[in-house]
Amino acid sequence: MSDTKRPNGEGYMAGPADVDRAFVRIKEGLVHYRHAGSGGSMLPLYMVHAGPGSSAGLAPMILELGKTRRVIAPDTLGNGDSAAPAIANPNLDYYAESVVRVMDALKLDKVDYFGTHTGAHIGVELLLTRPDRVRRVIFDGVGMFPDDLKKQMLENYAPEIKPQAFGEHLVWAWNFVRDQSLHFPYFLRTPQYKLNNPVPLPELTHRSVVEVIKALTTYHNGYRAVFRHDTRGRLKQVKNVDLMFMASEPDPLSVYLDEAASLVPGTKKRLISRAGGLSERIKAMREYYEA
Repeated sequence: MSDTKRPNGEGYMAGPADVDRAFVRIKEGLVHYRHAGSGGSMLPLYMVHAGPGSSAGLAPMILELGKTRRVIAPDTLGNGDSAAPAIANPNLDYYAESVVRVMDALKLDKVDYFGTHTGAHIGVELLLTRPDRVRRVIFDGVGMFPDDLKKQMLENYAPEIKPQAFGEHLVWAWNFVRDQSLHFPYFLRTPQYKLNNPVPLPELTHRSVVEVIKALTTYHNGYRAVFRHDTRGRLKQVKNVDLMFMASEPDPLSVYLDEAASLVPGTKKRLISRAGGLSERIKAMREYYEA
């Protein structure tokens, strides 16, 4: 599910944010990232976005959190303006390893980490493989899907798409993005799966659609890596880490918040209210990272 399509007032893309942009090169090619802030006494904050989309969906958070620390938010491989993965069917360990290589290229020895949805799942593997590279971690919206639902999502959620002669892929992208705000999973369009959200504003839908079109032939890789991930099994292996699970009330993944937190002893959890939205989320992040 896209974090860029949450309702106005809660969603990350409530409006354009004036953040800086740059590229860094790793073996796959150029990785694009948004950044703000100049350092200070705190560790840099490394943020990983949800799919489909890019770090553009995190821009308001990058701008606000960058007032007190350095914030770096790359587009994951195959999304936004970053190069595509170098292998077919990459798993989450590949994406986690690419995070380390981006950190190395940016000369970031250790960071605080924020991952939302796909970014949270990437963070699980990062914690298991390179816990020495992170200090405090927030996972925002972890999917703990039952096996039968994971199978359905792997088969239906993120089809491989190619440009079509008559532009059918453009219509597909609009409906794909819009419907994620209306049903979850979006392809099960029945009352049982309807979300308590308004129809998203066309301007917000357009922004996300542009991101999907940019990554048309590669967007599916991150989704499928998540749907193949043994999230419960891997979380049970996480130990000795300063970790907080977070979710917001409008997010369908919030139903997994308690279970996810129960799998890692000693972790914190925080449910962000619908009314509190983005401001409450940023406040909670600051309180946790700066404690």
